[in-house]
Amino acid sequence: MNELFAFLTELRANNNRDWFKANEAEYKRVKVHFEGFVEALARAIAEFDSSVVPGPAKNYVFRIFKDVRFSKDKSPYKTHFGAFISPGGRKSPYAGYYLHLEPGASFLGGGIYGPDTTLLKALREEVVDNAAEFRELLEDTEFKALFGGLSGERLVNVPRGFPKDHEASDLIKHKHFVVMHATADAFWSQEDALERTARVFEQQHPFNSWLNQVVQGMEGQG
Repeated sequence: MNELFAFLTELRANNNRDWFKANEAEYKRVKVHFEGFVEALARAIAEFDSSVVPGPAKNYVFRIFKDVRFSKDKSPYKTHFGAFISPGGRKSPYAGYYLHLEPGASFLGGGIYGPDTTLLKALREEVVDNAAEFRELLEDTEFKALFGGLSGERLVNVPRGFPKDHEASDLIKHKHFVVMHATADAFWSQEDALERTARVFEQQHPFNSWLNQVVQGMEGQG
């Protein structure tokens, strides 16, 4: 991944269309390498998570081109490569495994980011109804060592309609049900980076499975 990180470092310093056009051949080269890694990772994940069906990288990899319509930052390109491997691909509502490569800011993680209002309510209700079971997942020794706990934005107060004094009140304040494990750049230069990535995601699998039971339940009601 050294070439990919070198490209992203240069892109960060030259985030404009002229530079990107002049370096498009290098972008395509590192993109092919990244896509090969993602496809191999999907196959490795499928060995412990049968809900993931390996497919082409286009099912998982996000575009590098930014949507700047509603952003103050009008730079046209993302300065990272990202992929989300889940049942149904990157646009699926299901919990999955997220890979983020960015110089100085890479991480592994996943779960369900930005669920719609209906799904978020269902997830919170499931946590309230099965608080001990969900907290046991989060407190698992190996899981906690890797991810710490839930990440992302939280409400200040318990969401409306939920008991304020419930034992899971801290958990249902979360707007996303995601976890994150930061990785140093050196992680990605190791020959066994793929195997090590898969091992991190294997520890995340029970968390994803728990969330996906909720998604499956909602689809069954539809």
